[in-house]
Amino acid sequence: MEFKHLVTLMCACVVLVVGMVAAVNLAVPMLAASALHPSASALVWIVDTYVVVFACLVIPGGAAGDRFGRKGVLLAGLVLFAAGALVSALAPDVAVLLAGRALTGVGAAAVLPNSLAVLLHAVPAERRPATIATWASMTGIGGVAGNVGGGLVLTAGSWRWLFAAAVPAALAAAALVARKAPVSSRHDRPLDPLAALLLVGASVALLVGIVQGPEAGWGSPVVVSGFAGAAVLFTAWTLRELRAGHPLLDPRLFRIAGLRSACLGMTTVFFGMFALFYVNASFLQYAKGFGVLGTGLGIVPLTIPIVLGGRHVGRLARRIGLDATVALAFAFVGGGLLGLSTSDARTPYAEYAAWLVLTGIGVTLALPTLSGVIAGSLPPAQAGVGTGLQATTREFGSALGVAVIGTVMTARFAAALPPDARGSHTVAEALARTGQAQDVVTAFVAGTDAGLRVAGVAVLVLGALVAGEAWWRRPSRGFPFPRDGRAPVQPRPEP
Repeated sequence: MEFKHLVTLMCACVVLVVGMVAAVNLAVPMLAASALHPSASALVWIVDTYVVVFACLVIPGGAAGDRFGRKGVLLAGLVLFAAGALVSALAPDVAVLLAGRALTGVGAAAVLPNSLAVLLHAVPAERRPATIATWASMTGIGGVAGNVGGGLVLTAGSWRWLFAAAVPAALAAAALVARKAPVSSRHDRPLDPLAALLLVGASVALLVGIVQGPEAGWGSPVVVSGFAGAAVLFTAWTLRELRAGHPLLDPRLFRIAGLRSACLGMTTVFFGMFALFYVNASFLQYAKGFGVLGTGLGIVPLTIPIVLGGRHVGRLARRIGLDATVALAFAFVGGGLLGLSTSDARTPYAEYAAWLVLTGIGVTLALPTLSGVIAGSLPPAQAGVGTGLQATTREFGSALGVAVIGTVMTARFAAALPPDARGSHTVAEALARTGQAQDVVTAFVAGTDAGLRVAGVAVLVLGALVAGEAWWRRPSRGFPFPRDGRAPVQPRPEP
């Protein structure tokens, strides 16, 4: 198979699994008004169950590819993805829908790291930086493709069609991978299912604390137990990995300053980007009156810098240095989110789109730059684990972004509702209690503005931490991001 065709196929797999993260946001208003009658927290879990499982299992997915063969694990992931989407499409209640979303997340966790690992096995060494940059850009474009494609599918009028459409797409990709993808070498590295379960449990517990806060109360037993459980399980996971002879993800790797900073940076960028996707889907439908297709197309300005500027990021990084490039990325993403927080129902779409472009510039600067640093910090034999680490930071950031902005939005929305709609936590629920539709929309806009402000400030603060470490560890202080833009050369901890 020609290399460019293999790149296209692997990128299509990436767009499929990442696009599903974004596409489901468009269905939130439909789900809220559906016969399932999900609560505000259930809506967040419908989005985040997929993302949490995806994030927590992507490193085991990469390690499984290293051990059992990357092509085979990639194929299994595509089949599981299709099966989970089918369960979601046929779900009679929220519980079954969540189960389907979890199964789809397991499949995605096998697909994403092994798509890049297959490419890195097939590509000559001199073409690897360009290949990594292309793959990284697809993770950004996949989010927008999910919005546009999801909008097209949802014009059929039911949220079930969104999941149904993913089934033939995943099976078609599996058929092409089976025929065309090369078989790569294997590494006899043991897996640790308990470590994976501890990580999943810790992440779910953390999100339970965040998501359930507005409805259950921040001092409620479920919220306090969630945060406490997360602390205990994250500690248990860390201790197990430290003691393991062959850890899936050795926590000692984060002693490498460049790797640590790049992972925090990637988490932060995806926190902001997917918080935006969650808000945008409902804002354009409720506040601006867009249909689902218009809403999906409404996010397209974000992709303009990614499409036009992605190939120039490496040149810019070589010119001004990776630390300055990363600092600019955070400034653009955080500033764009703060700009979007000033939007309301009267804001012209052109102004809204301009803030999307600004945010897109930041995403364009961040993705290939941070991906290259993470990939360059690990040896080639750990390609699956390295790409899994990239995916974990991306998806965990996405899950946190949705959870945090959903929580802030719900709290502010509930507080701003008219008296006869108090106690509601979704727009559909509020409209069912009151005839004052305009007041409900006004309260919703207040919630989205508050959520975007929190997201924007969080990106700027976390970005300042990453940039501050970059400044402190510049070449004269041993800073691991070289100013010529090349992948860092690091002393690596012993396995």
